[in-house]
Amino acid sequence: MKKLRLRETSLSIWGWGSLGIVLSLITFGPFVIFYLAFYILCFVGGGFVVTLLFGKTSSEKYLEQCEHSFLPPTSTGIPKCLEEMKREARTIKIDRRLTGANIIDEPLQQVIQFSLRDYVQYWYYTLSDDESFLLEIRQTLQNALIQFATRSKEIDWQPYFTTRIVDDFGTHLRVFRKAQQKITEKDDQVTGTAEDLVDTFFEVEVEMEKDVCRDLVCTSPKDEEGFLRDLCEVLLYLLLPPGDFQNKIMRYFVREIIARGILLPLINQLSDPDYINQYIIWMIRDSNCNYEAFMNIIKLSDNIGELEAVRDKAAEELQYLRSLDTAGDDINTIKNQINSLLFVKKVCDSRIQRLQSGKEINTVKLAANFGKLCTVPLDSILVDNVALQFFMDYMQQTGGQAHLFFWMTVEGYRVTAQQQLEVLLSRQKDGKHQTNQTKGLLRAAAVGIYEQYLSEKASPRVTVDDYLVAKLADTLNHEDPTPEIFDDIQRKVYELMLRDERFYPSFRQNALYVRMLAELDMLKDPSFRGSDDGDGESFNGSPTGSINLSLDDLSNVSSDDLVQLHAYISDTGVCNDHGKTYALYAITVHRRNLNSEEMWKTYRRYSDFHDFHMRITEQFENLSSILKLPGKKTFNNMDRDFLEKRKKDLNAYLQLLLTPEMMKASPALAHYVYDFLENKAYSKGKGDFARKMDTFVNPLRNSMRNVSNAVKSLPDSLAEGMTKMSDNMGKMSERLGQDIKQSFFKMPPLIPKTDSDPEHCRVSAQLDDTVDDNIPLRVMLLLMDEVFDLKERNQWLRRNIKNLLQQLIRATYGDTINRKIVDHVDWMTSPEQVADLVKRFRDAFWPNGILAETVPCRDKAIRMRTRIAGKTKLLSIMPDELKHIIGAETTRKGILRVFEMFQHNQLNRRMVYVFLEGFLETLFPQYKFRELFNKLHSRSKQMQKYKQKLQTTQAPSLQKR
Repeated sequence: MKKLRLRETSLSIWGWGSLGIVLSLITFGPFVIFYLAFYILCFVGGGFVVTLLFGKTSSEKYLEQCEHSFLPPTSTGIPKCLEEMKREARTIKIDRRLTGANIIDEPLQQVIQFSLRDYVQYWYYTLSDDESFLLEIRQTLQNALIQFATRSKEIDWQPYFTTRIVDDFGTHLRVFRKAQQKITEKDDQVTGTAEDLVDTFFEVEVEMEKDVCRDLVCTSPKDEEGFLRDLCEVLLYLLLPPGDFQNKIMRYFVREIIARGILLPLINQLSDPDYINQYIIWMIRDSNCNYEAFMNIIKLSDNIGELEAVRDKAAEELQYLRSLDTAGDDINTIKNQINSLLFVKKVCDSRIQRLQSGKEINTVKLAANFGKLCTVPLDSILVDNVALQFFMDYMQQTGGQAHLFFWMTVEGYRVTAQQQLEVLLSRQKDGKHQTNQTKGLLRAAAVGIYEQYLSEKASPRVTVDDYLVAKLADTLNHEDPTPEIFDDIQRKVYELMLRDERFYPSFRQNALYVRMLAELDMLKDPSFRGSDDGDGESFNGSPTGSINLSLDDLSNVSSDDLVQLHAYISDTGVCNDHGKTYALYAITVHRRNLNSEEMWKTYRRYSDFHDFHMRITEQFENLSSILKLPGKKTFNNMDRDFLEKRKKDLNAYLQLLLTPEMMKASPALAHYVYDFLENKAYSKGKGDFARKMDTFVNPLRNSMRNVSNAVKSLPDSLAEGMTKMSDNMGKMSERLGQDIKQSFFKMPPLIPKTDSDPEHCRVSAQLDDTVDDNIPLRVMLLLMDEVFDLKERNQWLRRNIKNLLQQLIRATYGDTINRKIVDHVDWMTSPEQVADLVKRFRDAFWPNGILAETVPCRDKAIRMRTRIAGKTKLLSIMPDELKHIIGAETTRKGILRVFEMFQHNQLNRRMVYVFLEGFLETLFPQYKFRELFNKLHSRSKQMQKYKQKLQTTQAPSLQKR
């Protein structure tokens, strides 16, 4: 029964189960199983989530109870900080006033805005949108600028601009000059490598500065960045409020912006030699390039890169001109241009060939050995301060300086005596009598000259005939002195210097004479003959320094050939050059040799004829009475009748010159004639020198005239005036002699004696503050001393340069020069000028408001041609008066030395940093910036070597003690 019931029960279960399944399938479809499984999974998952949330809530409540039970309470600052951060950011108000001048503040604000935009915002906005950080940086920069502007207004900038900058530049130039001298002494060459020059420069710097050397800052980019960072941090410490400076993040940002974003790019630009060369050209853009200066630069260039750049440009222009299809008048112009370019190209090729072959020869040495030199008469030497300097040096070497001193002292006495007697005569006409006292003063001066040079006690004594000395002594004792009292003895002394083989004749064979010609710009220049192999050398008679290819050697032409030479002026014309109109004469020349006949045309001006005439009459005295050149006359309109008459006169001159009798009478005349008639640019010589002689300065006579002018302005009290004149006259002869003698003892009258070598100290150390000279005179003397190296020259010349500059300044500006300088400095620091500088800085770094791209490095050929152009410009603006004062060769060397100094990037950086240091020392005089800079530069390798050298040299002396 039980089994039956169990079976019935199982059947019922299976039945009901099957019925349920069938009904489910019918009702829900075949996917009922999946729905069932999904419902079960959702039920289980929901239960798990509810359990997790309940456990999390319970755990947090438990942890919070544990925190309050076992840990100390949290600080109240954190909740406040969180609350402050949740608040809306407050707007920061920035005062846009910086300097108090709106014209300066506006461009300055733009500079700040552009700096933040290009150096901060472009990366900051990728991190945060919060503007407060940028505003804080802007406010920090403005605070620094406000303090800087306030400090600048309290400073007197006149000493900085008139003394400190000149001192720094002059010292920099002195270091460069001494470095060049060291390189020359080491290598026995004119120049060394650029690296050697830079190393030697900083060696000399530490020897001169003693306690500082800037080699690391100028040669190592890493050390330079570190130096700028340290310097900017010091400036921020001085300029920022303490609260802003303590904010390290803000301080570092501002420091990097100033150091790497502003100062470093600015220093890179200012120290770039190519930028400086372009700036030089821009500064003197109004002056026209001088052809003679351009050819001089090519002649003097020892840089093959410069010569190749000019040659390649000339070849390029030649190719362009030859490709032009022209006719008529234009073709003559193009032919002239082509000939000029061919000439430049040939000169460059010759110069390159000489430099590459190692045949470069010093012009002075070559001229001394060649022997064909211009003749400068003794009387011309005695009235030219440049020539007189070399003659003085030679007379000292031969022991004849007493004769020259006597001649110069008597010359000064005569001029002074004449003018004082004229003053006395004019005062006698006015009824004022002081005859005896004036003659007594003249007698005292004359006796002083006699005692110093002619008496038996004189040392050294001028050797002249005893009867002349006795006659002079008798005249001094019994007659009133006159301006001509020394004339007989002076004439004898002049004849002695002129005829005695020890003096002027030997001087013409001495190297000093060749150097004198170089300074007078009368020295012939060595050049290649222009042959195919380029081995031949000759002289180009080019006393003015122009470079013309040399002629064939004409010195071997016989007189028979000269008889067949004929020349006549075939045409005349009027030319215009740089606004000056002059007549030009076309000379047709026929030369018939034994086997050939030649004909050519050459063009000459009247000034060329005049120069040629002066040259040949100087060399051949017999021609002066035979040949007469038509007088010079200027016509503004250059009318045709005048030109025809001048043409007729010059033709007659040529026909007389070329007669066979004239040539046979003076065989050496052939060389001069061929040089004049050759188809080339005529090189002026003695005639040019003679014309310049009228403008040469005669310092002795000028100084004597200045003394007499002072006498003419005597006060109303004649006794007081005569007392002052007595003080001058009583010492006149002694002062004249001693002033001249001082030139041989290397004791500059304007430089005080110091314990150290003046060449191993700063330029300002030689400035005597006790001298009653105005600022510009001292500044000009310092610059001329260093640029033209006048301290190595005769001190008599240097004294006369000082007198000339003093007269020039006083005649031009009088007593108002100092006030003009103050006004100019005030103008330079005025708001308008400062605003203009800020605008230029803004426009240079952000043209049109956009950060300027890095300027691509210009092509080497362009940079080389820029160097040639810069040197040509500098040489062109040098006035002839300067050459007459200190010499043409000295002027050229000085200008080219300054230009060469700017061609080294490391040396330019040194000068920029020196100017920056001087600026900061002037701006913050109360702070010890000098000591700070010494510490910042203390890691210099040159400084360490110098200290070790000092220790090694001082050690033996200490051991002896």
